[in-house]
Amino acid sequence: MDWITGIQNAINYIENNITEELDYEVIAKESFSSPFHFQRVFSILCGYTLGEYIRNRRLSLAGTELARGNEKVIDIAYKYGYETPESFAKAFQKFHGITPSQARSSGANLKSFSRLSIKISLEGGSIMNYRIEEKPAMMLTGYKRRFTGEPNDKKDQDHYFACENRVLQYILEGMSREHENTYQVLTNFDSEGYDFYFAYQLPGWILEDFDEDLGEMAKNFEHLQIPAGQYLVCETERCEYPTNLQDELRRKAVSEWLPASGYELREAPEIGLIHWYWEEGNEEVNHSRYCELWLPIEKK
Repeated sequence: MDWITGIQNAINYIENNITEELDYEVIAKESFSSPFHFQRVFSILCGYTLGEYIRNRRLSLAGTELARGNEKVIDIAYKYGYETPESFAKAFQKFHGITPSQARSSGANLKSFSRLSIKISLEGGSIMNYRIEEKPAMMLTGYKRRFTGEPNDKKDQDHYFACENRVLQYILEGMSREHENTYQVLTNFDSEGYDFYFAYQLPGWILEDFDEDLGEMAKNFEHLQIPAGQYLVCETERCEYPTNLQDELRRKAVSEWLPASGYELREAPEIGLIHWYWEEGNEEVNHSRYCELWLPIEKK
């Protein structure tokens, strides 16, 4: 079964049971895949996590019902899975920008989040350079933030996270044996989001005395053990700001390459490796970057 059919089956199941307690394992079975694989592919293709989709659909439908003015707020809150009117009101205001009681007023502005419908369109016909590599296990050291939502929707958050933590970046960069390489690690994916790390590969002799040398500052960092395994490796073009192009590669790899490859996503961290390089023959100290996107894969 192809991904278009599988995801549509899962969406149909969600919509038919939108007021019931939804089990993500059952949803994944509707697409004939594992919960991890389904949620990762869903979020990459659709642009938001499964949890966001369900929550936004429920709040959209709740707004429609409140505007009709036929049911009590507390009844609608329970109907769409909220345990208390207070938690419903908080989520409702965050989504619609007004309170549930205000939604009953004539002329109230509400937001609509429409049902997903996966349609077949003409895709492909373009070139994507890639390679499949067996990567050894490695240790990375970095600092993290938990982001909600899908990576391709969080460029601004990632940017501000980087700017706010330059000191931590410079500390690791100075200790690294790969000054020209920065790792971005995405891991611990679930229905709401993921952990995002800026990380570097440090020499063993530095890691031995890491906590002692840095003292209290060491508490800002974590050591990440990246398991060995196969990766689909794709590269962005060389330019000043290539990081945004990773999102295009991710969707292209999952929507075009993965379905016909005989592979599926493996439950392991996703890695973006940013390479810095200096242009030869340029009198100015001009530098550019390109990124490698490492998607963990395994044979079906």
